[in-house]
Amino acid sequence: MGMTGETSPARREGDTGARGAMAPSEFRASHEDRDRVVEILRVAAGDGRLTAEELDERLEAALTARTVGELAVLTTDLPAAGQVTGAAVPEPKDVVRIQCSSGSAHRNGSWVVPRRIDLSVSSGSVKLDFTEAVITQPVLKIDADVHSGSLRLVTKPGIVVDTDDVTVRSGTAKVRTPWGSDVPTLLRIEVSGRVGSGSIVARPPRRSFWDWLLRRPMYPAITAR
Repeated sequence: MGMTGETSPARREGDTGARGAMAPSEFRASHEDRDRVVEILRVAAGDGRLTAEELDERLEAALTARTVGELAVLTTDLPAAGQVTGAAVPEPKDVVRIQCSSGSAHRNGSWVVPRRIDLSVSSGSVKLDFTEAVITQPVLKIDADVHSGSLRLVTKPGIVVDTDDVTVRSGTAKVRTPWGSDVPTLLRIEVSGRVGSGSIVARPPRRSFWDWLLRRPMYPAITAR
């Protein structure tokens, strides 16, 4: 028993006593958290939303921030990287059909993601890059028929790919999501169909040497819409 009048460390004034009582903004920031905010600041400066002085000021604050809350303050008046503000939301197509034979087809940049894609590949390759795509609905359905060819989905945090309904015959269907499950879902891609002597691969973009050298974020920031 403690002496009368003693206060245990867990009951001292101002002590939360448990980590669960901490506000999320008080959690320590990681390198990835700082890199994500730096990318948003750089994009905002390129769009003319920040002056050079403001950019330098906020970059210094981001690189020295200790908590998630300190980082959040730096971007409260800015859109997420890649977000378009003040523009009409484009209407996605109901169905897009892609047929590829002994060649290649690509969708990249700010293309509008449709509600469904019917895709046929034979001795060719199709690449769908979602890193800068305009996403206006939560689900994309892909019906894929791949023969002696390949389908590649380039993803980013917030994009979930499900290939459980794909039948594989002497081929591969592989999904790589290196980020954690705590990332909010921006788009769910449900792939169905079949693969024969071909492949379906979903993965983030490969990091270039210059991205590594300049310590750019490994994955693009999540676009909130």
